[in-house]
Amino acid sequence: MENTTQESHLRSENSVTYESPYPLYAMALSSTSQTRTRNHRIAVGSFIEEYANRVEILSFDAETLTLTSQPELSFDHPYPPTKLMFHPSSLQKSFDVLASSGDYLRLWEVRDGSIEPISVLNNSKTSEFCAPLTSFDWNDVEPRRIGTSSIDTTCTVWDIEKCVVETQLIAHDKEVYDIAWGEARVFASVSADGSVRIFDLRDKEHSTIIYESPQPDTPLLRLAWNKQDLRYMATTLMDSNKVVILDIRSPTMPVAELERHRASVNAIAWAPQSYRHICSAGDDTQALIWELPTVAGPNGIDPMSMYSAGAEINQLQWSAAQPDWISIAFSNKIQLLKV
Repeated sequence: MENTTQESHLRSENSVTYESPYPLYAMALSSTSQTRTRNHRIAVGSFIEEYANRVEILSFDAETLTLTSQPELSFDHPYPPTKLMFHPSSLQKSFDVLASSGDYLRLWEVRDGSIEPISVLNNSKTSEFCAPLTSFDWNDVEPRRIGTSSIDTTCTVWDIEKCVVETQLIAHDKEVYDIAWGEARVFASVSADGSVRIFDLRDKEHSTIIYESPQPDTPLLRLAWNKQDLRYMATTLMDSNKVVILDIRSPTMPVAELERHRASVNAIAWAPQSYRHICSAGDDTQALIWELPTVAGPNGIDPMSMYSAGAEINQLQWSAAQPDWISIAFSNKIQLLKV
């Protein structure tokens, strides 16, 4: 990451924009590095308030700075996908596997010229219907595992190779809004009950609450676990301009609160190559990159760089395969920013 001066602006000449026919929300960046035969893949999901929605697969060429749609790889999706993720391992075969959440957890096989559904996973044992899934996370240590979060207060861990539920937990007192893996058997979740809880699959009877909203019952919406340093995670509160940074060694008290957004924060992503950097984006149209100091000063922390989009930013991803690039979604556009 380049050294930037305080409040420097990410350069717009190093940005690439794709305009979709639909409003966009869910977005995934392929974890495989660009090869000679295949550019970096990006999946984007429409956000239309009806049953019929669409997922588009885009191709990104970092050398020519082009982002092009691949119509033969676009497909219909029931309801707006709440999240999209590509298989986290770059050792995949000649195709990508894409997962999506919404009414169910679905897996798709993405080849160079076609896309095929692999499986539809329903976590309800008693009904053909499933409580809507708010989010999911793919375990990058053991990629056969995906954990989903649901409005029915549960988190479900799937073995996607066997297409079976490994475990299902009543995780919170209210809707669970996000889930993140830390280690092979350890995940955390956030909920409308205002808590961050950590679960260990080796001891399913217990969970550890490491943070609770300062105002009772203020929902926590997003959770990001720092894969470079598992002691740290970040969360966001509903209708709040704050990003709360937690150290799991010292529960209840945040180690930092990032409060320079001027409206609600909608998305957060840790840098894939640096444990001290995190990006946040929100309704103030700003994407801010922060460098966490060893000790926070009395007046809080200022972002090290910022970018203004054309509308409220509702989604953000930091590319693990191409860590120089951050992707944001706003309105009907996806934009890649070089950092």
